[in-house]
Amino acid sequence: MSGRFRVGAALTGIVVLTAAGLIAANGAQADAPVGTPKLPTADQQLLQVQDQAQALEGQLGSRVVGSYLDGAGDLVVSVSDQATADLVRQAGAIPKLVDYTLEQLLKVQAELDDVATSSSAGRVKSWYVDPISGTVVVTAPSGVRDSITQRFLRKAKANGGKVTLRRTRGAVTTTDEQFGLLGGYQVDKNTGYTCSLGFNAQTNDGGRIFLTAGHCTAGKPSFSRNGYVIGNTRSSSFPGNDFGTVSVIEGWDQQGRVERWGANDVQVRGVADAMVGAELCKSGKSTGWTCGKIVARNVTVNYGGNKVVRGLIQHTACVESGDSGGANMTGDYAQGITSGAALISGQCLDKHGQANESYSQPIGEALSASGASLVLG
Repeated sequence: MSGRFRVGAALTGIVVLTAAGLIAANGAQADAPVGTPKLPTADQQLLQVQDQAQALEGQLGSRVVGSYLDGAGDLVVSVSDQATADLVRQAGAIPKLVDYTLEQLLKVQAELDDVATSSSAGRVKSWYVDPISGTVVVTAPSGVRDSITQRFLRKAKANGGKVTLRRTRGAVTTTDEQFGLLGGYQVDKNTGYTCSLGFNAQTNDGGRIFLTAGHCTAGKPSFSRNGYVIGNTRSSSFPGNDFGTVSVIEGWDQQGRVERWGANDVQVRGVADAMVGAELCKSGKSTGWTCGKIVARNVTVNYGGNKVVRGLIQHTACVESGDSGGANMTGDYAQGITSGAALISGQCLDKHGQANESYSQPIGEALSASGASLVLG
């Protein structure tokens, strides 16, 4: 498929951004001379496609609703007008025309955010701008008919075609867990609950910390592992965000690796923002290493009790109680920190015949707010 951006095949389309606009530059890969570098790995190809998507979105601005990888691994860019679609096509990506602009959809999401924080979203699970449908997708549990949930859904439905309502089973909950219920890789709070360690990091002033979920650090507990103290909570942000940091005392060997549960550890090479359609794998003390696909970004999630978190990644990897705060990866690159999931009787939705609905706090925001950088492998 010459000229298109694709993951998993040799990249033949490179976006060149100039003052004059967007140009697609195609370079042949066949009959390369001796000494030509090897084709990039799948991880590198994914990063290149993500960079190209970001370049397109940066050049076209609010004319782009979003971008994602389709089932064939091609880059698709959703736009709301034909002129922008033509520019996307010229740049080598696949344009998709949708009915509404990004500004219109973000306005709907912001209005729903305000309703949830000022009043309540009831038992509604989440809402986000979806580049695939070109609408704001609102997810609510099947069969729920209480008045508060119905009030929120009426507000959402008042936006007409700008909103798509999806009904699924399970209830969203943060995924911390009471101490001693399950074994595995974990960090224990002195409050009697457990979470999972996300990533080791170092602050700009040389401090040693690890990152985990903000609801795990709420109340500023101390943390230990296997009975040995790790350190005290340094910072915590929840709700609104869902990340926290814990100071690490001397004697602990901080490594830039993620536990893969039965396979070789994954080395952390850096930070990336994977796009919709890309693979995401998570490591946590309860379900170990599980993988899925990114469904949406910038998702607003309602955990109940006016605990609303914005800007999360939604994905389909299995997440259950005790996995909160664990590492989320795409290849060797850090993506985020486990926040929560929709569960049925404490289990992932895929154990009940439907796609998982799991949520991750993006790592970049957590690092920036903490003034820190990851310990790399």
